[in-house]
Amino acid sequence: MTKAELIDAITTKLNMRKKDVAPVVDGVFQEIEGALAKGDRCTFVGFGVFEVKERAAREGRNPQDPTKVVHIPAKKVPMFRPGKDLKDKVLDAPISK
Repeated sequence: MTKAELIDAITTKLNMRKKDVAPVVDGVFQEIEGALAKGDRCTFVGFGVFEVKERAAREGRNPQDPTKVVHIPAKKVPMFRPGKDLKDKVLDAPISK
């Protein structure tokens, strides 16, 4: 699902206009981005948690030439952990091809 498809789905479900829904969706994403940029967690009970994790520095190797070692610096990465309700819905959903 893309952001445009999300806006369309909310528009249809709530019988609202796109021009009213789009700024709300954009605002939600901006607030989550802002919180993560400050290092805060965003917890949505039943859905999941967005948070920033620190990845340690490490050495990497080129699979085509394992003798070459490359230093990969430490960095922060955004992470998402699904909540129990979301996990249960995904587990119960039929597998489509």
